[in-house]
Amino acid sequence: MEQMVQIGASSDAGQTAVAPQAEGAGEKSAVGKGIEVTPRAIERIRVAMAKEGISPEQGGLRLGVLGGGCSGLSYNIRFDTQPRERDRVFEFDGVRIFVDPKSFLYLHGMTLDYEQTLMRQGFNFINPNSTRSCGCGSSFS
Repeated sequence: MEQMVQIGASSDAGQTAVAPQAEGAGEKSAVGKGIEVTPRAIERIRVAMAKEGISPEQGGLRLGVLGGGCSGLSYNIRFDTQPRERDRVFEFDGVRIFVDPKSFLYLHGMTLDYEQTLMRQGFNFINPNSTRSCGCGSSFS
């Protein structure tokens, strides 16, 4: 199921998913095992981090899951200045993604993409763990 989160415009980078390099947590991340991020999403994150003044060497994009929403769980996306102690940290072409252990249970195997069309623009959560989602596009179960 695809979910949309808006954060502004993107570039015309390609659509191929990039295999992450995992840091910490002692787990190697491979395509299908960790989290994948497309080149379009990487470029959009990089641009947004620069606008927010977040250092790519220390900060990154935090992906998470919160209880609530129409379908039971909601995606949470925000910038963070540094990872937390137990976070899984994925690096994609110089962009870091932070995921807390509880959220990783719901997000492993997910692909983060960025879409910009005439109708909508924003991040798509392509999550094989999602069994259903609501019409608003920000919650799932």
